[in-house]
Order: sequence, then C-alpha cells, then structure tokens
Amino acid sequence: MIRTLVNSWKVPELRKKLLFTIFIIIVFRFGSMIPVPFLNVEALAGMMGSLGDSGAILTYLDTLSGGAFAQATVFAMSVSPYINASIIMQLMTVALPYLESLQKEGEEGRKKMMAITRYLTIFLGLMQGTAFYLYLRNGSYLGESIVTYTEGFSGIFAAIVIVLSFTAGTAVMMWLGEQINEKGVGNGVSILMFAGIVARMPSLITRLAVYFSLAVENPEQYTKYFVFVPLFVVMFLFMMWVIVFMNDAERRIPIQYAQRTVGRRMYAGQSTHIPLKIGIAGVMPIIFATSILAIPNFVNFFVRPTGWWKTILDSLSINGPIYNTIYFLLIIMFSYFYVSITYNPIEMANNLRQSNGVIPGIRPGKPTSEYFAKVLSKVTFMGAIFLGFIALLPIAFSIGTGMGNLSMGGTSIIIMVGVALETIKQMESQLMMRHYKGFLD
Repeated sequence: MIRTLVNSWKVPELRKKLLFTIFIIIVFRFGSMIPVPFLNVEALAGMMGSLGDSGAILTYLDTLSGGAFAQATVFAMSVSPYINASIIMQLMTVALPYLESLQKEGEEGRKKMMAITRYLTIFLGLMQGTAFYLYLRNGSYLGESIVTYTEGFSGIFAAIVIVLSFTAGTAVMMWLGEQINEKGVGNGVSILMFAGIVARMPSLITRLAVYFSLAVENPEQYTKYFVFVPLFVVMFLFMMWVIVFMNDAERRIPIQYAQRTVGRRMYAGQSTHIPLKIGIAGVMPIIFATSILAIPNFVNFFVRPTGWWKTILDSLSINGPIYNTIYFLLIIMFSYFYVSITYNPIEMANNLRQSNGVIPGIRPGKPTSEYFAKVLSKVTFMGAIFLGFIALLPIAFSIGTGMGNLSMGGTSIIIMVGVALETIKQMESQLMMRHYKGFLD
C-alpha cells in the first residue's frame, strides 16, 4: 500500500488527482465545522453527549458525518441521503420497468438514473433536515432550548434557514463526491464516508484513554479495563485482518473454452475461471439493514414516544437481543436480495454458451444456470455470515465489557477497510496502464 502511494506520487497525473482528492476532503472537514445558524451549540453538545448508547441511529449518522451530525453543522446530513437514495433506486429498479429499461440503455440510461438519484437525494435531504430540525426544536439540555427562536415570525424564519442549510449541505456533499469521481481518485461518496469515519478515530482513542485512566486511578473498581482496552485493540486489528482476508477470498468456477476458428487460424481451447468473491455484496446489506432498523427511531425526530410505541423503540435498542437478532437476519436477507438483483444465473449461463465456454461436467443451458445459482447461494451465505459476524462483534464486545459509546462499529470498519482497498486497487490499475508500453514502442 505504501509503495503504491509512493509510486502514484511520482506520476504527475496521479499526483494531481491525489492532491485534488485531499483538497476535497479538507473542504469536507471545514464544512463539518461550520455551525448552522440559530442553534445553541453548548446545549446541543450537552444533549448529544447525554444520549450515550441510547441514541443508536444518532451515533451511526454522527460516525458517517465525522462528528458533524452531533454538532448540527452544515454537513450534518453527510452522504446518508445519497446512500438512501441509491438504495431506493436499486429497489425501484426491480419493481419499475421504466427504471429497469434505463439501466439497460448504457451510458445515456446511466445519466438519467444519476439525474433521478440526485433529485431524490435533495428530496431526502430536505425531509431528513426537517426531521432533524423538529428533533432539535423539541430538545433541550438543563432547561436551555437547542433552537434559539421557536415562536412567531422569528421561529418560522429560523426553521427555514436551518432546514435549507442542512439541505444545501446535502447538495454540496453530493457535488463534492461527484468531483472526486471526475477529477480525483476512488469513489467520491465512499471517500467522503471514509474521511468521516477516520475523523472519528481521535474520539475513539480518547475514549479508550479515559477507560484506561479510570483503571489507573481506581484499580480496585476498574481493574477490568486493564484487560478490556488492549482486548479492544486486538479485536479491532483482528476485524481488519478478517475483512482484508475475506475481501480477497473468492470461489473460482472453472471454465473450458472449445477450439474455435477465426479466419484461417485455429485457436486451441483455453482453461480459465470465473471468480466470485465471498464478500460479493460488500457492505450494502449492513447499510440496508441499518436503514430499515433506523425507521422506528426516526419517530423521535418528530415526537416523544410514549406507551406501547416507546416499548417497541426500547426493545429495538442497539444493545437489546431483539435488535441484534433482527439485525443479523436482515443482513442475511439483504445479502441474498442484493446478489439476486446484481447477478442473473440464466444470463450468466447464456453469456457462457455464446462464448463457446462450458463448465467441466456441467451441461450447457439450464444445468449451467442451476449450477451458477447453487454456487451463488453458497457464496452469498458465507458472505452474509461474515458480515453478520463483523457487524455484531463490536456490539457483543460492548455488552460483555460495558465499554459503550466507542463510536466504531463493524459497519464503520468494513467501510473504512473496503474503501482503502478499492482505492489502492484503482491506483495500482492506473499505474499499470501508464507503465504499459504497447505495441508501437
């Protein structure tokens, strides 16, 4: 990885892309520090700090935004509206024939899909910004209101400014991601998510230092932290190793191509394989599952739940058994769903037959498609179990040790490691293209 970065820095074109990407990240971090007008920053910090582990969805959004959400800055919504819009578009592509036809139209269809995704992102940013404003308006800390103006014309004006500031931040974040796609290195939205998660690392280190200092100051009561803090570091490194290992793990389907004649030349049969990654769905099933489980908690943005609805929300606490069980099952379900809309075994079998390729021991046609479906099912199951393990391990550690609010879950680690690996691979591929001499040299 370090060698790739050094070699990329030596290439002028790649160096410009790296510098541009770093510049966009700096802009993102500056935007994450600009507070929205008409908010009591001290009271907001106190309220967010008092939530602890009870604000599961808030902690998740704050992690993606690199701390901007808890401070209600311009970039408080981060890229979550864009992620949700992309999820909705993927779901609607299966349900709506028009979107399915756009997906098959090539470059023009992709541009139209992106335009629809942009409009949907702005709409979701407006809705989430409104919900967050209502949550802040109803919130207080030690008798002080979070929103400074809530009554009369001043209250209406403050509401419009706050909501539009959040929405504008969403639009700027989306634009920054697209600029990285065009002029930088890596996937823009993923890079911004990566930057936000990495920005929370100092907070994680500080929290671990607090736990360790408690053990030093009061060893009789907090002796366990002498063990749990190093254990968390070991678990963190172990999870990173597992993610890297599973990212490279693949199931190779052997393919045999028959002899073929092109013009006057006869080409001998070739043996190759089709690689299917174990983590074939990536981090998307975890994001899907987290988004679904976040829906009931968004009620807190509008009203303070009571009665049976409060009982349901309490049962869906991030440290509750019901939440963890549903979370694990949703990860498995969405893993199969994502693979089903991404890979079509019948289409794979038809493409293989058209290229005169066969799987040894498997007849072409329906038997081949059934074989692809069987292999995909097994690979998806292994990937889903892996994702569920990574997602629930930090939660289990928090429950078992009592070390809560560490602001670094399995989703964050998968995104951080996955984005780093994909960005390095993209840089390596660009380096290979620039060192390829070609036929005329």
